[in-house]
This record gives sequence, structure tokens and C-alpha cells, in this order.
Amino acid sequence: MKTLLFCSFLVCNSQLVWAQVPAAMAYSQAKEAYKSKDFNKAGELVDQALKQKKLATVPKLYWAAQTWAQAGRVDNAFRYLNATVRAGFDDLTQLQSDSLLRPLHPDRRWPRLLATVAKMDAALDQPLKKELAEIHRADQNIRIKIREEEKKSGPVSPAVEALEAQMDKVDEQCLAQVLAILDRQGWPSTQLVGREGLHTIYLVIQHAPPSVQRKYLPMLQASAKRGELEWSSVALTEDRVLSGLGKPQVYGSQVRLNKETKKYELYPIEDEARVDERRAAIGLEPLATYAKRYGISYKPTK
Repeated sequence: MKTLLFCSFLVCNSQLVWAQVPAAMAYSQAKEAYKSKDFNKAGELVDQALKQKKLATVPKLYWAAQTWAQAGRVDNAFRYLNATVRAGFDDLTQLQSDSLLRPLHPDRRWPRLLATVAKMDAALDQPLKKELAEIHRADQNIRIKIREEEKKSGPVSPAVEALEAQMDKVDEQCLAQVLAILDRQGWPSTQLVGREGLHTIYLVIQHAPPSVQRKYLPMLQASAKRGELEWSSVALTEDRVLSGLGKPQVYGSQVRLNKETKKYELYPIEDEARVDERRAAIGLEPLATYAKRYGISYKPTK
């Protein structure tokens, strides 16, 4: 059974600076404070976390802006929004419709920010952006259907198997489209296709056969180094490549279905006692929290 991956919501070569882990841990604490609606505490913690360069990606910078906006700290929110735009954020629709940023609308800086992002969006290859948006919908919609069916009938059922067969066909079609784009354009930049467009290419490669994943992993890593993809997402591809080669994964992201127990289980993990340190260093939640989504009761190795 294929591992299901949802966007939403990117891998280094496992060479992490462990001295930076405390800042990474602060990001998880910031998320918890945000859930408790302690926005000022969340903002202070995210300030600490984003001192670590590898964590200061566009989605996390944007979330920091949302956090400070909810705290009523407008100057802090604009500081992060401006950093987000400098890092390549180009989604005008999201910016305009984001209710969490509504406290910023009366500020005179808001229309200037919208104008800057609108200019960035207009510079993209619009037909290519539209094509990638359609690929993204196809890739994600089938996975959403599978997750919904699993909730109703469990991970092993005729209905789920039928949807998985449909997913295989969707993945083949999406991959053919993306490979055709790469043949025409080469590896695209966010200046050409936008961040969402590049993330779609990442998703399709993540769902591709192992040979394709191995071929494009260095390009995904290079995009992460440039700040165009998140290390926390590219980490999934590294884990998938390693698991496919029969080697221990690094971040614990890959699970498999045990046909006998009909339960999910984790693939083997390298240096498992430090897996949560590695995950935190690139902005991933603790493994126990991640594993719980698959019904896995995981206890960290001492």
C-alpha cells in the first residue's frame, strides 16, 4: 500500500547542527501555545525558533505573522510578512482571504503589501501555474477520498483497494505531466511557477516510483537549500528513498500496513534514540504525535 502524503500543509543529507535543536524545540512549543490561544507566548517562542535559519521557511514565517496578528502586535506581524514576501511568497489569493491577518487590514502598510505580492504573482508563467494547480488538485483529491474511506471502513477493505488502484492511475498521469514540464522547462524556480507550483512538482515526485525519487532528490534538496521548498517536506522523500532501498529511514516519516494485524507500523529508523532531535531541527513534530495519526502508539527510544 502506498504511503499517503498530504500537502498542507522540506531533506538535508542528515547533516544537522545539533546546537540549534533548542530553537527547533521552541517551534513545537509555539504551536502548543497557539492552540491554547496564548498568542503572545506563541509569538515569543516562534521568534526564538526562527533564529535557526533552516526553520525560517516561507510557511513558518507566514505562520509567525499570523500569530503576531492574532496577538494584536501589528508591527511584529508586518515584520514577518515582509520577510515572507522577500523569501518568495506570491499567493495573493491566500493573503487577501486569510481571516487571521484581518487585524492588519486597517494599517496603511497592508495595501502596499498586496500590491507587491500582486506584482510577483503577475510575473509567473500563468498557463504553467494553472496546469500545476490542476495537477495538484488531482494528486490530493484522490488521497482525501482514501483517507475518508479508511475512516469509514478501515485501512483494508474492497472500497479502499479500489480507490488505491484509482490513485495509481492518477499518479501515473500526474507524473507524465510533470516529467513533460521538466523536459520542456528544466527544473523550475519559484520565480517561474510560484511556491505552490514547485511544491506540486515535489508532491508528484514524492508519489512517483523509487527510480524517479532517487533521480530528483538532489534537485529537491537544492531547492530546499535555496529556501524554495521546506526541509521538512524533502525529508519525506529522503526517508522514502532509504526505505525503498531497504535502509533505515532518518526522520521516521514512512509507515507500512501490516497485512496480518491490519495495523500501520513504522519502517526501521536509524539512530532511533535521536529521531526527535532530527525531526525538531527541521520543524517536524515529535514522532509520537505523527505516529498517532496512523494509530501507532510510539514510545521514544531512550
